[in-house]
Amino acid sequence: MKWADYLVSKVKWRNNQRIESFFVHEDNIDSVGLGDEKPRNWIIQKMYNGNSFTCIHKSEDGKWMRGSSIRLNNGGLKWNNDIPLISTKRKTFVSYYHNDDQVYKDKFINLSDDLIINKSVEDGDINSDVSDEYIKQLIQKGFLSDTTVLVVLLGNKTKCRKHVDWKISGALNYKVGDNYAGLLGLKLPSHADYGTGKHHYSNLPQRLVDNLKTGYAIIRDYTTDRKKLQEYIELAYSNRSSQKNNRINSRKQLQKNLCS
Repeated sequence: MKWADYLVSKVKWRNNQRIESFFVHEDNIDSVGLGDEKPRNWIIQKMYNGNSFTCIHKSEDGKWMRGSSIRLNNGGLKWNNDIPLISTKRKTFVSYYHNDDQVYKDKFINLSDDLIINKSVEDGDINSDVSDEYIKQLIQKGFLSDTTVLVVLLGNKTKCRKHVDWKISGALNYKVGDNYAGLLGLKLPSHADYGTGKHHYSNLPQRLVDNLKTGYAIIRDYTTDRKKLQEYIELAYSNRSSQKNNRINSRKQLQKNLCS
């Protein structure tokens, strides 16, 4: 079923007041086109010519979903959905506990795959039979080499996993890339502090806590709101510069998992 002649997934504002452009896809009935950026005047001219426009957003399974229609109102463009911004895609590495939280890692990537450049380790990328030191070298010199934001998915056991600690440590190491990576922790629905508006330090990876206390890291609840996810990532990215003197990475790396 055709939703509209054109589908809109992102927007760019001029001085936060006037629409400058949209990211526009063609509605191919059975699929959504790749899309490109179109200026405001192009959109308005298409509307005057009778073409229809509808917002779209991604679900946790990676499928595009129909949103509200975009309409002309007294010369302005109006719609009812919040959509992400057209902005630079940050190179993002996702750290998580594979056994418990793989499903949320997949959901996060599905929601954000057009908003970020995914730098994460996939199954099979690291040989679990090699030494711990070699694993750390692969993480630090390969997969994290140009990451600008590290997202830590926080489940109940994330706090005690050594590989999560190593990835946070690697992201905070200036030898990795040309700067430190920003730190964003997302509390999953399985986390004890999800939805409370609070976070207890004992429920978090301690290297993340060190940087949360100084203001370098940020923590938010996991959300399916793509605009909010983008805002969280951008805040973590900006902290790598604005809060760089508050970065802490002096804690000794975990040598073993602290829970099973």
